[in-house]
Amino acid sequence: MASKTERDIESQAPALITSLPEDVVFDILARVPRREYPTLSLVSKYFRSLVASPGLYVRRSVLGFTEHCFYVLLYDDKSRDYRWYTLHRKANGKRSLVLIHLLPAKKLDATILSVGSSIYVFGGGRDGFLRIDCGLRTVEHLPNMPLHMSHKIADIIDGRIYVIGNNYDSMKKKKAMVVFNTEAKMWEPGMILRPNIDLGETLYGCVAMADKMYTTDKNKSFVYKPKEGIWETDEMLSSKTWRDACVVDDVLYYYDTDALQLRTYDSKHRCWGVVEGLKNLLHITLWSDWIGTTSCGGKLALCFSKESGCYPKGRA
Repeated sequence: MASKTERDIESQAPALITSLPEDVVFDILARVPRREYPTLSLVSKYFRSLVASPGLYVRRSVLGFTEHCFYVLLYDDKSRDYRWYTLHRKANGKRSLVLIHLLPAKKLDATILSVGSSIYVFGGGRDGFLRIDCGLRTVEHLPNMPLHMSHKIADIIDGRIYVIGNNYDSMKKKKAMVVFNTEAKMWEPGMILRPNIDLGETLYGCVAMADKMYTTDKNKSFVYKPKEGIWETDEMLSSKTWRDACVVDDVLYYYDTDALQLRTYDSKHRCWGVVEGLKNLLHITLWSDWIGTTSCGGKLALCFSKESGCYPKGRA
């Protein structure tokens, strides 16, 4: 049991910090791991306002105290919209998803792409095109796409985001691709591209490996070469029905729900493989409604539902 002196010191600690200039407090809190921020926000309203302040995250960036964080956009059956959550480590070592109140809820479907500390959201209607700064937890509205597209997929190569989807030209559905320059924060003029081959009806996600973009329509897989500006079919990649994949160190990973295996594709050697030793672990996904892979800080994460009716919109 703590002595009276110890209790007095503990009670005075918050008061001592609040007496300091705010920039000094930011310097102190910037050195605290972000996983402790939810706990700090419970200390007082003052600490809650500091943790919610963009200034704290600016200071963390300036001082170089950055961490890899896992974000997920989940559908809430009660509110009937999508909310952003981040993975938080508790004091007992266990992890849980924590709601990010600073980021707005979403009502509409969207295509999501993670680029460094940013998340780009290609939505429809009023949401338009957004960039979420995960460090500052702020939202920036970007110029709308130069043409309307449905069923969009996107990935980034050399600072350029390639977005491809269905576009209706003269009442006919055609594939089109536009390019967004992340440095200039603008859509590249005159860059409405039409694929040189038939890419099928619906594309199920895409990944970028070795400066090329790969996608699939379930029956065939395709590869886009930006330097040459051409699409080609990839027969080896087409031999598996892959989707909800991610890339770590230029190797594609996806979960084969039929074989209950985590499969890999090496684009350099053009060969398939399987991650061994996961049989007992992957068995718990047998009755999942959805399963997908994503990368975070050079590591692979397998996302799946433990209960029916909870569907993710996207991951970062």
